[in-house]
Amino acid sequence: MKKFNYYNKIAHIYDETRWLTEAIAEEVADVILTLVNATPETSFLEPGVGTGLNIFPMVKRGYPVTGIDVSEEMLNQFRQKFSQIPSNLRLINADVSQIPFTNWSFDVVLTVHMIHAVSDWKIFLDEIARVLKPQGFYLYAQWENPPARKEFQAHFQDILARYKGEKTSAIFDSSIEQVNVEKYFCSKGYQSNYVIAKEWTVSNTVDELLEFYKSRAYGFCWQVSEKIFNLIMNDFEEFCVEYYGSLQSEVSSQAKFEIWVYHAK
Repeated sequence: MKKFNYYNKIAHIYDETRWLTEAIAEEVADVILTLVNATPETSFLEPGVGTGLNIFPMVKRGYPVTGIDVSEEMLNQFRQKFSQIPSNLRLINADVSQIPFTNWSFDVVLTVHMIHAVSDWKIFLDEIARVLKPQGFYLYAQWENPPARKEFQAHFQDILARYKGEKTSAIFDSSIEQVNVEKYFCSKGYQSNYVIAKEWTVSNTVDELLEFYKSRAYGFCWQVSEKIFNLIMNDFEEFCVEYYGSLQSEVSSQAKFEIWVYHAK
């Protein structure tokens, strides 16, 4: 299943099944604005903007924001966060591999855990470098998967692998590890810096996490047919009862929002 179809299907539950809250996003925004020395005119572009979870605070604060996403349903979820679309927000349904803007269009480009989804990351980074203004900032960011959720996912993928007849390692998308953003931008003379913008505690009951999985809220849940997926979930729920002791057990650990900052000299 193509990624845009997957995101179209889960757009309505995307925000609630992730661990970045609106309050945390506001705190991250404070850090970002400081990092890029923002003025009221500082313009932002987020390719893969989705439901706007990351960039929403910038829109509310009046900064010029452009978001691009291949999923129209994800963009619709973003639009629904406003009673009326503000004049400082542009949303474009397009493939981010060809950013539809002229050279030197934006002061800041932000991407959050999405480069693994593009077909050719080098072409994509070429596009980012092209649309950045001189002295602009590229922010390569991700929310670090909380360890407890990562462990929960690993247990699920062990069962998924058995049904697919694969080793667990084959289930994971390793393409993001092949992306070398640091080497790319440093070779172009950009200065780099690493910042942890925010650390916070994420807590869910086992039952809540199971419901997220049952709704197929994550890409790896779409690797098998619905019939096989339902069998996997039955096995996984039985495993969780045995492993965690109760479906009401709390699964809690630290998450972090990481940003690699690249600044044109």
